[in-house]
Order: sequence, then structure tokens, then C-alpha cells
Amino acid sequence: MAETLGDTGIPGATVARLPAYLRALRDLEGRGVETTSSTELAELAGVGSAQLRKDLSFLGSYGTRGVGYVVDSLATYITSALGVEDEHRIAIVGIGSLGHALANYSGYGTRGFEVAALLDASPGVVGTEAAGLVIEHIDALEEVFARENVTIVVLATPAHVAQEVAERVVAAGVREILNFAPRALQLPEDVIVRSVDVGSELQILAFHAQARALAESGSTPSDAVEATEEPAAQP
Repeated sequence: MAETLGDTGIPGATVARLPAYLRALRDLEGRGVETTSSTELAELAGVGSAQLRKDLSFLGSYGTRGVGYVVDSLATYITSALGVEDEHRIAIVGIGSLGHALANYSGYGTRGFEVAALLDASPGVVGTEAAGLVIEHIDALEEVFARENVTIVVLATPAHVAQEVAERVVAAGVREILNFAPRALQLPEDVIVRSVDVGSELQILAFHAQARALAESGSTPSDAVEATEEPAAQP
């Protein structure tokens, strides 16, 4: 059975695809397109049309026979379903190279988010500016979150402090975390963590690259594993 989120009855996999549908709809709006078919929208979102229709049915949106979907109405509907009608205020914790890049990302505003606070522990970083905000010390985390009404945290700390910082984030009342630290976080079940591990994703791509190369050479993945095994000890 597919995992559903909370009391919504919407499968988690469907929720994960909604931003792609919304992005495609915004693209259509930008081109002045008023209506779209499930086939066109699915192609823009990179999914099958049957999957798109099933996903949208969980939201109660079925389109109109002979017309399809009204672009602006469906975009508004998905925006509401995603909970981004009202702006969410984000704090980024860990302002190294990655944190700076995340702070300066230009797509927050158009998707319902505002970076409200930046925090770090390094004396050489605290007090400097990034993305128009003064970086504050992590010791003031709870105070900053309350002052700025932070609802989502982006965690870009080193791995060895990520768990400790995440626990403080949760204790401060935030239950949604986007984690860029390369480690798994152990947090209460009601905390939603989305993890982005660049190294792991690159390893997965490396696996597929190797599999393609092996297929082209007529070998199999097991051949590559056997080639790296230690030879048996000779008596």
C-alpha cells in the first residue's frame, strides 16, 4: 500500500510530483497558454499521462472532457494543496560555500518562500552578510526562529554537528527540515526531513554509467564485482 501523508490521504509519491506539475503549469502560464491536456502537461512534467491523471484525482481535479485542464485554475489548486499560498519563512543553518549558494538561490520568491534568517557558528562568518541578511550566531537560534517566525529550516552544516543542530531546530518548534548534511538524522516521527546527499546521488549516477559501459561491452555488474574481489589464498 502506498504511503500517505498525514490525514490528507494523498500518497507521498504523488506529493513529490506536485511541484513538477506546478512548474510545468507556470511555464504554460508564462507562454500565455490557457488550457492544457493531460498528455501535454505530463510531457512537460516528465511523467506518463495516466500517472498525472491519477495524481490529480487525489486532489479532486479531473479536468473537463474535450477541454482538459484550465492552466491558472489548476496551478492555483496545486498551490493550495502544497500549502504555499502563504509565504513560508526559511532559516538556513550553516553558511559555508553551500549555505551561501542556497541563500542566494533566486527561485524562493516565485515558489512561496522567503529566506528570513542565516545562522552559523564560525566567528569569521557571523556578522558578515549574505543575500542581504546579516549572518547570526547559532547560539541565538531559538531567539532568531521566534523573531522571524521561521517554519522551515535548511540544514547545511558539517555532518558531525548535524544531529545536534537538528535536535535544537526541532526543540525550537520547527518540524520541516531540508537536510544537506551527509548523514541520516534521527528525529521524532512527526518531523519531516527531506535529505539531499549530493555524494550519494553522484554514486547512483556512477552505478548507472558503469552498468551502461558493461552492457556495451557484453559484461554484467557481477563481472565487475568479481574483478574487484581478493583472490583466494593459495595453500
